[in-house]
Amino acid sequence: MRGRCRTARGRRAGAWRGRPARAVRLGAVAVVLGTTAAVTPGRADAAGEASAAPAPYAFADGAQSVEGAASTGDAALLEPGRTYKSSLPGSGKVSYGLELDAATNAYVSVTAVPSPGSTVSVIDGVKVTVQDAEGNTCSVDNTDFGASRSPHPIAAWGMREISPNKSLCRKAGAYYVSVERVDPEGEGSSPDAWDLELVAMTEPRTETTGATSAPEVWNSATPQPVQGQSQRRKGGAGFTGATPLDQGVWRDDIRPGQTLFYKVPVDWGQQVSVTADLGSSGSGATGYTSDALNLALYNPARGDVADVGVGYDGGQKSGSLPPLPPVDHANRYAATAQVSALRFAGSYYLVAHLSEGVADTFGDGPFVMTLRVRVSGEARSGPEYAGESEPKGVFEVSDEDLEAAAQGVAGGDDTAMRALAVGGIGTGSALLVGLGVWTLVARRRNAA
Repeated sequence: MRGRCRTARGRRAGAWRGRPARAVRLGAVAVVLGTTAAVTPGRADAAGEASAAPAPYAFADGAQSVEGAASTGDAALLEPGRTYKSSLPGSGKVSYGLELDAATNAYVSVTAVPSPGSTVSVIDGVKVTVQDAEGNTCSVDNTDFGASRSPHPIAAWGMREISPNKSLCRKAGAYYVSVERVDPEGEGSSPDAWDLELVAMTEPRTETTGATSAPEVWNSATPQPVQGQSQRRKGGAGFTGATPLDQGVWRDDIRPGQTLFYKVPVDWGQQVSVTADLGSSGSGATGYTSDALNLALYNPARGDVADVGVGYDGGQKSGSLPPLPPVDHANRYAATAQVSALRFAGSYYLVAHLSEGVADTFGDGPFVMTLRVRVSGEARSGPEYAGESEPKGVFEVSDEDLEAAAQGVAGGDDTAMRALAVGGIGTGSALLVGLGVWTLVARRRNAA
């Protein structure tokens, strides 16, 4: 259950051509990563054996620490393209500042991470408000934990958008982002502080005005879940470490209280649909957990799009996200927040959380989760932006994004090599074999 109040380019034909060397490198890295997975801390091996307890959230590497201010007069500035780490007290709000021009759309996403062992009420969550220097409200958004009352990372976003349909928040100057809990004193909520991850983004204006109303006609029929043999993809522990997925059937293990992150490239004109299956427990226990599995979809600016909760009684269960329209720049003019959030191309995030209450009846797991991901429709050219976004490329789908989704290697070669380094010396033989294959193939291609 979620409450809301919110005021690139197309895929090129032949995107896989002319880039075989990079695809081979990613394939070699994926092979070696598969060999090292058994010794990677915090993961389960192929046999599903238990590993160390997962951390609640993996913050972005290099996230800058910033302190939220009690007064907007003391608010620290957030720089677009940067990621920050902060904290939210049990009561009261904290504020951060933005300096914006009169032409650029700005977005700030706030991920709230309750501490392990904390308790939350049904309606508790995080609320994000953006105001201008005169106190006019530009946007309000809040996300709650829902009926499961299971604490886990949740995200809400704020925005300052330049729109012909809105007269406020159009001036250049100072803007303020305030963050607070929705129900800090609610029944069952503990007053402990939460960690925050904040990311600020900008979207340039378009070269031409274009449509000023959302498309009225789109295929709203409920899509059929993707069928076929599942493949293993281990989810990440945060937005920046989200595991890339493309269309297909993907299997992962998830434990009660754990949250897993994935990302799917969705280009202009394409629709994304996802069904989540939770396998039977095998324990023979009886009972019921409401919203045991929550699957949420976030857009490239980490704005909440839609979610689905799957109740669990120990038998296999399934739930699907509601039908969603194709990604379109003009969706931002829609009256409903769900359609409005599908305003850019880029990586859309899937965040799966298994309620900690599942363990009370059905044990610690792990439980098998299957994600059936469909990306339908032909990619088309997007709007002509009059400048670069911050961070660069966040509102487009690149060849590298498509390759990463096919291989399941987040961030391309650099991230893969860092993962290899973390794998440890114990897998040195497999590492040398993998790198040897990589080098040999690269040399042969260069010679050719």
